[in-house]
Amino acid sequence: MSRERVNTCWISSIFIIVVILLGFSTCVRCQNDPDFSEATNPAVLPLLTSLLYSRFSNLTGLFSGEIKQHLGFCIKDPEVDWNGAFNFSSDTEFISNCIKKTKGDLPRRLCTAADIKFYFSTFFQRGSKSTNYLKPNKNCNLTAWVSGCEPGWACRVAVNQKVDLKNSRDVPHRIVDCKPCCEGFFCPHGITCMIPCPLGAYCPLAKLNKTTGVCDPYRYQLPPGEPNHTCGGADVWADVSSSTEVFCSAGSYCPSTIQKIPCSSGHYCRMGSTSQARCFRLASCDPNTANQNIHAYGVMLFAALSTLLLIIYNCSDQVLTTRERRQARSREAAARSARETAQARERWKSAKQVAKKSAIGLQTQLSRTFSRKKSVRQPEPLKGLGQAKPGTDEALLPPITPGPSQQSSTASKGKKKESSNLTKMMRALDENPDSNEGFNLEIGDKNLKKNAPKGKQMHTHSQIFKYAYGQIEKEKALQQQNKNLTFSGVISMATDNDIRTRPVIEVAFKDLTLTLKGKNKHLLRCVTGKIVPGHVSAVMGPSGAGKTTFLSALAGKVTGCTMTGLVLINGKAESIRSYKKIIGFVPQDDIVHGNLTVEENLWFSARCRLSADMPKPDKVLVVERVIESLGLQAVRDSLVGTVEKRGISGGQRKRVNVGLEMVMEPSLLILDEPTSGLDSSSSQLLLRALRREAMEGVNICMVVHQPSYSLFRMFDDLILLAKGGLTVYHGPVKKVEEYFSGLGINVPDRVNPPDHFIDILEGIVKPSISSGVSYKQLPIRWMLHNGYPIPPDMQQNLAGIDVSSNTANPRNEINSAGAGAVEQSFAGDLWQDVKRNVELKKDSIQHNFLKSKDLSDRITPGVFQQYRYFLGRVGKQRLREARIQAVDFLILLLAGACLGTLAKVSDETFGAVGYTYTVIAVSLLCKIGALRSFSLDKLHYGRERGSGMSSLAYFLSKDTIDHFNTVIKPLVYLSMFYFFNNPRSSFQDNYVILVCLVYCVTGVAYVFAIFLEPSPAQLWSVILPVVLTLIATQQNNGVIVQNLAKLCYTKWALEAFVIANAERYSGVWLITRCGSLMTNDYNLTAWNLCLLILFVTGVISRAVAFFCMVTFEKK
Repeated sequence: MSRERVNTCWISSIFIIVVILLGFSTCVRCQNDPDFSEATNPAVLPLLTSLLYSRFSNLTGLFSGEIKQHLGFCIKDPEVDWNGAFNFSSDTEFISNCIKKTKGDLPRRLCTAADIKFYFSTFFQRGSKSTNYLKPNKNCNLTAWVSGCEPGWACRVAVNQKVDLKNSRDVPHRIVDCKPCCEGFFCPHGITCMIPCPLGAYCPLAKLNKTTGVCDPYRYQLPPGEPNHTCGGADVWADVSSSTEVFCSAGSYCPSTIQKIPCSSGHYCRMGSTSQARCFRLASCDPNTANQNIHAYGVMLFAALSTLLLIIYNCSDQVLTTRERRQARSREAAARSARETAQARERWKSAKQVAKKSAIGLQTQLSRTFSRKKSVRQPEPLKGLGQAKPGTDEALLPPITPGPSQQSSTASKGKKKESSNLTKMMRALDENPDSNEGFNLEIGDKNLKKNAPKGKQMHTHSQIFKYAYGQIEKEKALQQQNKNLTFSGVISMATDNDIRTRPVIEVAFKDLTLTLKGKNKHLLRCVTGKIVPGHVSAVMGPSGAGKTTFLSALAGKVTGCTMTGLVLINGKAESIRSYKKIIGFVPQDDIVHGNLTVEENLWFSARCRLSADMPKPDKVLVVERVIESLGLQAVRDSLVGTVEKRGISGGQRKRVNVGLEMVMEPSLLILDEPTSGLDSSSSQLLLRALRREAMEGVNICMVVHQPSYSLFRMFDDLILLAKGGLTVYHGPVKKVEEYFSGLGINVPDRVNPPDHFIDILEGIVKPSISSGVSYKQLPIRWMLHNGYPIPPDMQQNLAGIDVSSNTANPRNEINSAGAGAVEQSFAGDLWQDVKRNVELKKDSIQHNFLKSKDLSDRITPGVFQQYRYFLGRVGKQRLREARIQAVDFLILLLAGACLGTLAKVSDETFGAVGYTYTVIAVSLLCKIGALRSFSLDKLHYGRERGSGMSSLAYFLSKDTIDHFNTVIKPLVYLSMFYFFNNPRSSFQDNYVILVCLVYCVTGVAYVFAIFLEPSPAQLWSVILPVVLTLIATQQNNGVIVQNLAKLCYTKWALEAFVIANAERYSGVWLITRCGSLMTNDYNLTAWNLCLLILFVTGVISRAVAFFCMVTFEKK
């Protein structure tokens, strides 16, 4: 311990001792006091002792204001601390002995306030230079040096001299009858008075060690040349680093300041103890034990905590299993509801049919066939059939008429309800049997084709499926009373019986151009056309053609670009973001939660994005329909999997990625390369499911790479883009070959048409010379074909093309902005790059905060309901990451054991060193663990936010689940650290501080995880606690450093730990406590403030993290 720190402690000591000595003032009115000369009388001595003690025992009320003003930072309750240090009521023997020894002169030998102030001020001023003597004073100077000036000795005032201990200005003349200091008192060097030792001190008379010449147990020597001078009493009371000898030694306890008793077996005695403390039942305490060994309790706490966590983990599996069973029952309930509804409809329809038969007396007409030739057979009417399904034969039947003629059927169509989109599409299929629109047979039962009647000739796959699908529905309707009806059949029946109409979204675009900001580079140029509901549109082109950019522009997700042209939604110039609740966007990457099952992923998306007022059975049916249509029944309960943990196959993962958007029943579905990485069969399965969505009126647009011919023919429209984002073709798929044939580009035999067209656009395959067309002229050919204006800078490619005056620009201008550009300097280029980056970041932030009116006419669940859904999802994910949590707990356990063993609590600093390591270790380990909450889910959040889910619900759910770690991790750490270190502060105090600390650092980790990439976030999480702790523990480094330390959360955590420990030190530890707190600029009354600052820091950091999450969203 440095001498400077020791001297600092004396500042607070001055005020403490002044107050102590002032207490004796009422007992010193030398002329009027009782006669202490009778002190040798055994009968009078107890009365004098009691009288003397009563006059200074309860005087804190008179000086509480001064104590709070000067010592408020280290004395919380003056009366409590006074009693803890100077309540000698239990044993006043040392006062009686001193009265007897001094023959009643004790009141005249006590120090006044002036003596104390002089002593401690001189000691502080000169202590760093020399502490062997004080500066000269009235009693001890160069000319007058009595024996009472030596350490451990004291004198008294003259008999006729009055003494006022409250007098802090004048030092009394005290040089008479110098004697050794009494036991239980200490007499400082350089003044001639006595001060009582506090409780917890041991102040016996010193004995001369003839070998060393030192007065033991103290460290002063006898004055030379004075053979009659003997060792006196104690000479100093200061902090433990400079006056250890007056403290009751560890392993013993001192019930009074003149008595020291060794600690007995089964008890332990810390330094400065006034009584022995009983050891815990499982602790081992030998005689003279300074501290108890309570490692067993730490092991027991950890074992209990581990057992509790294992129970939670195992029960969580049971909870998840129970939830899955309940969900299965929900699906069955939905099936029963659909079955009962269908049965009621069948009974009503049967009654209606009977009534019509009785009134008209005619049979129903024959079912229409799907062949071009109409059948003249009249089959028997089917009894108990369900309501006609859209897309089946019954949906196309007219009402019952007197005759079977087709004319009567046509005449009665006006009496029917308005046909659904599906019915209209099926009629279109019937009128155009060669069309490839509609379902394919393989979507349903593969064995149905052979069950078709021989009399019906099936011309197309669509007709085959239409007939097969109708037969399936008829059989299902006939089997409704059968309890063994399959669940998938009920789903199909229920969903087709009661079709919910979806809003229609038609997107038209004219001269759509995207230019990269800062570089004037066109990503998309002069794209005109539209995508319509009920069609599946394919976007194709070579790499760099702007396909993904085109889809992003349609979905309103483009940032960093200047967009010109016109985008119309249903013929109106409205923002596409106004319809985001009914728009599905499937990204190119499979952004799916790998630690959830297939069904859990789909069910969560459905609950958050479907209408809030939709009944749960209907939502179950929607999810089941998507699972069935995507062929995911076999893996519905399998985890999707991550890079580290294998799950479902890549094709199945791709279908789940698409299913996340299908379950919300979108009106516009945009997909970015959904078939990339899939084999032909998986791609066809996916596209068939999409075609089924299109037949319900969904507008589907998707980017496709190198589709097979059969897959290519399943699309309705094609948008073919060239490099630079120019349109080469936009129209029906079945006319694309006809269009290119008109340009002289014919597809060779055994060559896939889309592959051939893309090879031409890439420049790999050159058109025939006879065609006279180069691949660079294809966009211009398309513009000329449709009468679009040609941009000036593209007119240089018009050579050899007949151009009308309407399409060609009369001004033969060529954009030569880059030709005449002057090359800039390096500084200029750097400045332009900085400006461009700032502009891009600004554009991204503005896009994140862009608000638009909701025109989707769908009310999704609110923030609180979504919070519940997110909470359940995050809880499942954390339970399935139990191994990672276990590793975190194990590391904390090892850290607590190591630091608890190595960094023992020091009485000198009240455990500041061990707590400093604790703050660093807990901050570092808890930050690293909290980074996983947001670092790995940035892309998932971006997708969910873009679909309209609540950012607040997402953030709060993550934070709520992390509160489990906030509560458990301090227990894990303290189960080792506290019971290995065994500080004087209580376990509860340490736990509360650690909870606040973990809550604080978790919020800071959120900021790093959201704002930074994973690697820099981990680096900052390691460096920041160390740097902040170094700043917080700096002493006497100027105002700037002190103010900076107040901004460090580590300063407040460390202060809370030290305060909680220092508060348990009283009596002889008062000066040590005040000196240590003064040195570190801590305040004993600021414990609640420290906890509040930690909590507020955690709240503020979470607010900053949430702001960063919604502002700097990862694209």
